[in-house]
Amino acid sequence: MTYQEVLENARDPKNKCKACPVCNGKACGNHIPGPGSKGIGDTAMRNYEKWREIRVNMDTLCPSGTPDTSLELFGKKFRYPFFAGPVGAVVAHYSDKYDDKGYNNVLVKACADNGIAAFTGDGLDATVMQVACEAIASSNGVGVPTVKPWNLETIEAKMAQVKASGSFAVAMDVDAAGLPFLKGMNPPAGGKTVEQLAEIAKMAGKPFIVKGVMTVKGALKAKEAGAAGIVVSNHGGRVLDQCPATAEVLCDIVDALKGSGVKVIVDGGIRSGVDVFKALAMGADAVIICRPFVPMVYGGAEEGVQLYINKIGGELEDTMAMCGAASLAEITRDMVFIP
Repeated sequence: MTYQEVLENARDPKNKCKACPVCNGKACGNHIPGPGSKGIGDTAMRNYEKWREIRVNMDTLCPSGTPDTSLELFGKKFRYPFFAGPVGAVVAHYSDKYDDKGYNNVLVKACADNGIAAFTGDGLDATVMQVACEAIASSNGVGVPTVKPWNLETIEAKMAQVKASGSFAVAMDVDAAGLPFLKGMNPPAGGKTVEQLAEIAKMAGKPFIVKGVMTVKGALKAKEAGAAGIVVSNHGGRVLDQCPATAEVLCDIVDALKGSGVKVIVDGGIRSGVDVFKALAMGADAVIICRPFVPMVYGGAEEGVQLYINKIGGELEDTMAMCGAASLAEITRDMVFIP
């Protein structure tokens, strides 16, 4: 199969994702359940558009050769510096071609087999986390379970499943505090204090990643709580309309955490290997790509995921070569033009 054939296969009328040629948030708008975002869908579209405004600076007056795209993160070495993003409740948001178990079995294995890792999702249905952790365990811990900011009792139960998965890290998407189904819990779920987050980080017992940081203030709070990494993310626009794009806040957050040892990952509208390069040049250690992996699974299963990983990786390698970076460590901020 080719990448285009996978997209064609994914265009099932029953699927809420339309497998658009460009995943820019315009077709899905505010469709939730579905792959859309909150309000008018502004945040998802802005995420995509702001990466387009940043340009790469070509420089071929350097030694030729094949760039080294490998990344080491939390004791694991990866082929590329990008990961698949977490998706939960796939039947509700996409279609019944896959349930959460089937989706994770395909995505986690295909990512691990092709040199990267998948972040997996969580949901109100306890089996969402359970099957995700089972898929990660089957891939020798190459995956990152992403726990929602439930109340502490629920988080403790989820962390037991995470530990059993053998995952190399665990994440919490704190920005999911805006999801309606969290607000009705008793004791309440949602936003967390620094002290609560510190307790969760200790509970994790492995590198803890705080996903959903959009300000310097939030990044410093995550650092204070003992996070090993953060994800600059607005949840793809799914929890709050009218947010800045992740590309607009990344540099300030990177600069604030410089020298702290906290790893910075970014997501939101990253749709090509050139975008990955831009994020790394702005100081990110790695990136997450979420929505585009869904049609790859639905349209091509493991082969589709492999094709997409190779596509993004090839684009990154080409951009590095054309901008004079022989390794990820050589990608610097002067290699991009930020308006």
